[in-house]
Amino acid sequence: MTRYSIDRERHELIATWGTGEGDLATRITALPADADTSTLLGLTRALTHLSEAAWHTYTHPASAAGSLEPNTEGWRREQERKSFDEVAEAITQPNLPQGGMLDVSYSPLVESAHRTGRALHALDNSNLTAAVLAEAITELAAVESAELGDLTDRARQAVLLSRESASPVQIAAADHLLEQNPFGPAALFSEIDPTAAAVAAAHWLAAAAQVTAEASGQSPTTVLLEAGTSPYDAITGLVRHALHIADGLLPDPAGLREQLEGLDDELADHVGPDADPEDTGLRLTPLDPKRPAHDLLEDLLAGIHGCWRLHEEYDELDDEEGWDDEHAEAHQDHSRSHFAQLVRETATVHHDRLV
Repeated sequence: MTRYSIDRERHELIATWGTGEGDLATRITALPADADTSTLLGLTRALTHLSEAAWHTYTHPASAAGSLEPNTEGWRREQERKSFDEVAEAITQPNLPQGGMLDVSYSPLVESAHRTGRALHALDNSNLTAAVLAEAITELAAVESAELGDLTDRARQAVLLSRESASPVQIAAADHLLEQNPFGPAALFSEIDPTAAAVAAAHWLAAAAQVTAEASGQSPTTVLLEAGTSPYDAITGLVRHALHIADGLLPDPAGLREQLEGLDDELADHVGPDADPEDTGLRLTPLDPKRPAHDLLEDLLAGIHGCWRLHEEYDELDDEEGWDDEHAEAHQDHSRSHFAQLVRETATVHHDRLV
């Protein structure tokens, strides 16, 4: 999300956001010289919350929920996304206290816009209001661009967010990068939505596992794709589960019940009086709930690298005895290139599973 702050030396309102390679900042407008600092900080806080609420509609899209029927989670997400159209009016015509009462919106996005508008009303500066309104429109447009798979300009901050679904445009872009380098180029982390990158990486890991299996004679098992599960369903399901846990929800009570079966016996076998509680805790998700898509992407790329290492053991080699460092390095480069080409060919044959 975009964070807003005050440059006290220049007396300006500024915005900053991450890109995957570092943070960028932009000047929004000069601030009134006589403005109260507390009110200005309230404005920056409201704008930051507005950005957070807007990007939440991106990471938690209605399409990823189970139903869009009235009063379901999907319906609530859909209503929140539609509230983009209410932001401009809420900023320019906010709800103000009347008779000691204040109307508050149930929508986090709309209420953040009203709070922004109330701060601007208190500051009473038309130039500041116009600049803040233009900034809010820019931020919402960035979310809309990210939804379409365009992660340029302000929308590039989406590369830092885990999303419950993945844009086909971003999956295709990630697949193209992996075709160039099946081990995972750095651009996967700086240019691509991480959930989409993980979907593509799962497809390429399955190809790498198949290539390795053919060389080693072992079974090409890939847990993420077992039982006919598509890369998209497997990846988005794992990320969605972790995001729900990060939101304080218990997404799979039945699954937790299965985990708890026999837990007492396990604890009795492995837990002593001096055991570290962190070593005996029950994990609710295999992913880091603060960055699940990135965590998963890193694991998938590590899996591709591990497949190459195993494949390398089964390559037909000359006698390695007596090799100098230069010869060994040249062989490793050749092995890596050969493996990458085999994976490309296999991934192309099974490209239909990606989509």
